[in-house]
Order: sequence, then C-alpha cells, then structure tokens
Amino acid sequence: MDPLSADLRRYLQESRDSLLASLSGLSEYDIRRPMTPTATNLLGLVKHVTGGELGYLGDCVGRPAPVTLPWVADGSIWDSADMWATAEQTREELVELYRTAWRHSDESIELLPLDAPASVPWWPEERRKTTFGSLLVRVVAETAHHAGHADILRELIDGHPGADHDDIGDQAWWDRYRARVQEAADHHR
Repeated sequence: MDPLSADLRRYLQESRDSLLASLSGLSEYDIRRPMTPTATNLLGLVKHVTGGELGYLGDCVGRPAPVTLPWVADGSIWDSADMWATAEQTREELVELYRTAWRHSDESIELLPLDAPASVPWWPEERRKTTFGSLLVRVVAETAHHAGHADILRELIDGHPGADHDDIGDQAWWDRYRARVQEAADHHR
C-alpha cells in the first residue's frame, strides 16, 4: 500500500472508531432517538456510512459488497431508510454490518491503486466516471463529517463530549470557556 493510501486508511479508521465510540454506554433508545428536526440519530449515522463504504469503496470499483443491505435490497434507501434503525434492527447487527463494510473497504484500499477506474451509477451520467482515490477521499471526508455529527449528538444526549475534550481542559476550564462564549453572544440579544 502506498503512503497516501495508508494515510487515508488511517484517517478513515479514526473516524470509524469515533463514530462507534459515540454509541458506547448509551441505551437503545438514546442511540435511536431523533435529535434534530431532520431526525438525525446515532445509529442512523452508522447505517448511513455502512452503505457509503460498501457502495463507493466496493460496488463502484468492481468489488461487490459481501452482504446485501436490507434497505438497499427493498429500495427503502430512497426513502431515507439508511438514516434510522427500525425497531427490529439491533445495535449489534448494524455495528457488525459496519465492521463488514470496514473489512471490505480495507481490502479495496490494499488491492487498488488510487488511480484505479471507478464508476458511480447513482451519479449523473456525465459525472459517473471517477477514480478509486477520489471515492476514498470522499468516504474519508463523509465519515469524518458524520463522526462530528455523532460527537454533537452524544453531547446533546448525555453531555459526554468528543474524544479530544479532556486534552483541551478540565471541567472548570470548559465552564469558564462556555461562560465567555455566552457573554459574547449576550451582547447581541
């Protein structure tokens, strides 16, 4: 694996780990409940990135996914079924599907050069042809994006901050910081 591919894989894994860490210690209700007006929820983010990895880093590069995602098979993905967990879907089932996607994507990263041809069938025809490297960068960015969403949702659920929280300051530091931010905002009421 070339150094750039190795770096991209490392960044992808850091975001994967962060996303799953957001589920740790929370109840089934808390990982499923909609936390925004658009119903963003923790387990739904896991489902969403699972499909993204299997699609972009598998199917689009000629390496079909080793599993068929139920929300893809029944077409409900087009009704946003990849963004929330049904009552019947378990945390364990969805996390294992995500780990299956990791393994398959990591094999693609090991096997394919970044300039390997790729085609995304759900993109407009004039943009479908791309490269594996472009899709890998897209998946790294999207996973990091959603891991950030997960950090915020987790903080809203139980106040547990993101991974770097303790590196920045202790609780007293954060209390002072929040008070300064609030004071600046109050000037514009």
